[in-house]
Amino acid sequence: MADKSTWLARRKRVCEIIEVGYDRDWASRLYDIVNALAIVVNLAASILYTFDQVCVQWGWLLLTLEQITVAFFAADYCLRIWTAPVRLPKLSQPRAMLKYSLSFSGLVDLLSFLPYYLPVFFPAGAVAFRMFRVVRIFRLFRINAYYDSLNVITEVIASKRQQLMSSVFIILILMLASSLCMYSLEHEAQPDVFTNAFSGIWWSMSTLLTVGYGDIYPITAMGKLFGIGIAFLGVGMVAIPTGIISAGFVDQYSRIKRLSEYAHETDIHFIKISLTEKDPWAGRTIVELGLPAGVIVAAIRRDEKIVVPRGNVELRAGDTLVLGAKSLGDDKHIDLKEMVLRHQNPWNGQRIRDLDISRQTIIVMVRRKGNVLIPNGDLVLKEGDSIILYTQSHLREASTIEV
Repeated sequence: MADKSTWLARRKRVCEIIEVGYDRDWASRLYDIVNALAIVVNLAASILYTFDQVCVQWGWLLLTLEQITVAFFAADYCLRIWTAPVRLPKLSQPRAMLKYSLSFSGLVDLLSFLPYYLPVFFPAGAVAFRMFRVVRIFRLFRINAYYDSLNVITEVIASKRQQLMSSVFIILILMLASSLCMYSLEHEAQPDVFTNAFSGIWWSMSTLLTVGYGDIYPITAMGKLFGIGIAFLGVGMVAIPTGIISAGFVDQYSRIKRLSEYAHETDIHFIKISLTEKDPWAGRTIVELGLPAGVIVAAIRRDEKIVVPRGNVELRAGDTLVLGAKSLGDDKHIDLKEMVLRHQNPWNGQRIRDLDISRQTIIVMVRRKGNVLIPNGDLVLKEGDSIILYTQSHLREASTIEV
C-alpha cells in the first residue's frame, strides 16, 4: 500500500510539473520554459535547414538540435500518457490514457515526434513522414494555457461553428457554380488555360477569396463581365465569416458584461461544489437537503449533462452543484485575513490541528495552485498556499478582506 501511495504521489507531482505551473513552483515553471524553448528551437532549426548556405555550414548543429528536441517531445508525450489518470480522475486508468491519446493535443504531441522515427522502420515513406513534421507547429497552442484571454477565440469559434459552416458551404456552392460557368465561357477561347472544370475551380477560388494570382483569367467579353460579378460577390463572401466572428466577439463580451451587471444589481452569488461519496448530500433528494431560506440549487451537472434541479432529483456522487444565494444586504461586515505562506513561514509542512494559533483564529479556506481546499485538521500546509482566516490577532504578513 505504501508503494502504491508513493507512486501515486510521484505521478501527481510529475503531473504538476508538466502542466502549466504557478510562480512559486519553480520546477513546473522551469519545465514550461524548457517546453516552450524546445518548440521554438525545433521550428527554427527546421526553417533554417531549408537555406542551402546555412545547411552546408551548420547542418550538423541543426540536425543535433532537432534530435534533442524531438527526444524531448517523445519524453513529454510519455509523461503525459502516464499522468493522464491524474488529470482525468473520474475515468479508469486505461480510458484516461486513451482519451488523452485521441484528443487534439494528444495527437499533436504524438505527431510531433513519431514521423521523425518512422523512417527508421519504413524507409520508403520518408518523404511522406517528413511532411507530418509540420504538425509540430501546433504545439505552440500550448501557449494558450498561459493566457485565459486567448480562450475567448476558441469559445467564439465553437459558439458560431454552425454559422461558419453555413458560410463555407455557400462559398463552396458559389465556387463550383462559377467555375462551371467560366469554363463554358472561356474553354473555346483558351483551351490550354481552361482545360477542364478544375481549372475553373482554381480561378473561382482565387477570385472569390480575393487572392487574384493572375495565372488564369478570362479574355472574352462575357468572361470578363462574369468575372467582375464574381469578384464583387467574393468581397461579400469573405466578409460573411469575418462578420460572424466579429459578432461573436461582441456577443461574448456583451454577455460577460450583462452577467456582471446583473449580479451587481441583484446581489446574487453563485458557488460550484462537487459531491463525493463521503458527502452527506449524496443519495438524498434536493427537497431532503433542508437548505436555508435564500439558498437554491441553481443547476446540476452530471456526466457532462445539465440536470434540472427539481425537488425529487436525487443527488449522486460526482455531481457538480451550482448553489445560488442572496447576500445579507446589511452594513455589517466580517473582516477576514489573507496570508500567503512564504519560504520561512513556520506553518509550512504542518497540519492545521498542530498549528500554534489562538481559539479566536479560524482558518476558513486554503487555496493551492488554483484549487480550493477544505481546511480540515489533517490538511498539511505547504509553501505558496494562500490561507484565508478569521482572527482578532494582528498578522504582519496578512491583508484584510471585507466580507
